[in-house]
Formats: sequence, structure tokens, C-alpha cells
Amino acid sequence: MFAVLKTGGKQYKVQAGDILRVEKLAADAGETIQFNDVLMLGGDTTVVGAPFVEGAAVQADVIDQIKGEKLIKFVKRRRKHSSKRTVGHRQKLTLVRITDILASGADKSGVKAAIGSGSAPASATAEAAPAKPAKKAAKKAEAPAAAASADDLTTITGVGPAAAKKLADAGITSFAQLAAVDVESFDAVKVKPEWVAQAADLAK
Repeated sequence: MFAVLKTGGKQYKVQAGDILRVEKLAADAGETIQFNDVLMLGGDTTVVGAPFVEGAAVQADVIDQIKGEKLIKFVKRRRKHSSKRTVGHRQKLTLVRITDILASGADKSGVKAAIGSGSAPASATAEAAPAKPAKKAAKKAEAPAAAASADDLTTITGVGPAAAKKLADAGITSFAQLAAVDVESFDAVKVKPEWVAQAADLAK
């Protein structure tokens, strides 16, 4: 009996006892894992999945985490560039030995599913997803409240965007707050007397 399984974006035709090098899996040496994406089962009767065979799986023992052969990438640019670059790469792989092919009952086997090292469990993704809209909603709720209490201080003659930002950093965001500033004792930002007078008029 043989099976065609899919893992790491590749397909493998396997039988019991075969040793495979597959894309790195999140498993330690000695663990037993199960490939649930089975595309076809062959033997006395052939079963073709659509796309996967329901209830079928391939079980394997993890032998070791290894690296593939070094691949050399050489780049040479012609003419005026006159540069070259050599880069070496070794793909991370997992060495597994196929132990059993299940035609049915894979969901009840209790064996750990084979998951790529870069994949996150679906449950973790589902739990993390609702948190983002909640934060955005909170920010949207805070923004109108801040906008309602703040005045456009740049309408005052002599107050530009930079000065308005400095005033906002000092806690002055409305005409009434600026009108109440004591020019001589306020040290956080240099405030001109004419700004205070104009703010007092605008605050009425």
C-alpha cells in the first residue's frame, strides 16, 4: 500500500519504511507525527481525494533535524557595475521514517499533527484576531472626545502648527486654557501676551 501526501508545498509518494527529507517541521527527534493531507491512497483499491482523502493519514517517526546541501548563488554584474556576490544557503529539513498508512480513523489516532516550523496553530490565530478591532474601536472612541474639547489654536495670529503642537504637549488645547495662562509664570512654552488676549476673545 502506498500514499501520496502533501507537506511543505510538495507532494511525496510513500510506503511504510520509507525515509524522507521534508521541509522543516515543528517536532523533535524521536517524536511520532502524522501527515493528515493525503491526496491519494493506492494498493488493492485506489482512492483519490478531493482534494484530500477523508480520514486518511500517514504516520512517521522524526529521525533528526538536518540541513540540505549548500546551494551557491553567484551574481555578477557587467559593464560599469563591476561587482559580484556569492551567497551560500542550506535549507532546513526534517528527516522522517514512514511507519504506517491509515486509510481511515486518522482523527481518532491521537498522534501529533505534522506542522511546519513557521506555522502558527489555527486556535492561536483565532484568539489573537478579535483583539485588533477592540483596540481600534477604543482609539476611535477616544479621538472624538479629544477633538470635541480641543480648539484650533492656529487661528490665533502668530500661532503656527509648531507652536500649537508645543502648547498641546504642555496641556493647552483650548482657547479657554490659553486665556487663563499667566505669561510671566508659565515656563513650559513661551506664550506671548497677544496670544492670551486673542484666546480670551475667541473663548467668549
